[in-house]
Amino acid sequence: MSIVAPARTTPDWALWGGAGRARAHTLGVEEEVMLLDPRDWRLAQRSDDVMPMLSAQLAAHVTQETHGGALELATGVHEDVAGLVSELLGLRTALASELAPMGLCAASAGTHPYAVWHETVVSSGERYAEVYGSMRELARREPTFAMHVHVGVERAEDAIRLANRMRAHVPMLLALSGNSPFWQGRDTGLASARTPLFQAFPRVGVPRRFHSYGDYVAAVDLLLRCNAFPEPTFLWWDVRPQPRFGTVETRIMDAQTTVAETAALVALVQSLARLEVERGYVSETLVEAQEALEENRFIAARDGMEAELIDPESETRVPVQELLELLLEACAPYAQELGCAAQLEGVRELAARPGAARQLAAAGRGEGLQQLVADFAERFCASDDAPARAGATP
Repeated sequence: MSIVAPARTTPDWALWGGAGRARAHTLGVEEEVMLLDPRDWRLAQRSDDVMPMLSAQLAAHVTQETHGGALELATGVHEDVAGLVSELLGLRTALASELAPMGLCAASAGTHPYAVWHETVVSSGERYAEVYGSMRELARREPTFAMHVHVGVERAEDAIRLANRMRAHVPMLLALSGNSPFWQGRDTGLASARTPLFQAFPRVGVPRRFHSYGDYVAAVDLLLRCNAFPEPTFLWWDVRPQPRFGTVETRIMDAQTTVAETAALVALVQSLARLEVERGYVSETLVEAQEALEENRFIAARDGMEAELIDPESETRVPVQELLELLLEACAPYAQELGCAAQLEGVRELAARPGAARQLAAAGRGEGLQQLVADFAERFCASDDAPARAGATP
């Protein structure tokens, strides 16, 4: 007689949508933003001071980050990109307004161009004590600033399938969003210096492919039961399921200087998610090619929109611009249905003049890095609806 082992009960953290009904294609965004001292445009390590001073309405959408010179803005849940962008612009405007009496400003880019590690302060609070206890002095590296896009998925199995397939789009999204060419006052030669800097944290990068939602839950729950970390948000992968929200969260992108640039990327992620769930786009060969995905991620961080990515099917390198045009063509019908066709069109403008290129052009015109950060702050609340127009003076 065979003995069948009892099935393991799904742990509470893994109940999809918090055991509620997750909604397909809904959106939420989190933006990590800089706290700045306008006297010298350095990072102001004052998040502990700022949080108690915010209005209750704004504080509901603001959290601290590991580093004292950073805050995170989080939108609510939205059905479309237009509603999300309207809220995000309102949050940025409110934050800038409430920081002004404190003698502070806010701004957004993938890195602060001349921050240095020994000026970094780790935020207070249990979560950040946990990070410091795990990372030790590596937690005091220069802060980096990302944007995270959540897309709702109704069923857990569809979510893990989407997360698997979004891994293949990480290099494209990184190439488009690269907005951090400077580090410690130097031109790094990278479009996204944020990417390798953040790699100092554990549980970062392109996750492996999971065979099912149960496979994902088993892998993560083992680490939780062994107290490797306290809860699943300590997984800082480029793409991750978020069971409590019922979303797949794409985390690879650099923070964008203007809301319009963010809008273009959100429209692409939403359209892409629907494309992959309903039809599938990337080849299984690429989804399975872990080494090629990781190499493409590095190439995209280095070269941005000048990258040539590895295609494991043809065994050739393909310009990312060429791949982008094919992707936008495939996404267009879904963007039309989702109501974000206009924002998706902004991706082409962003691709023509991405953030890293604009920063380097400004430096090439002799503008100092202090002026560059001042320009970030000036554009923080810009409502310009052309992504590449802001700061794109030749």
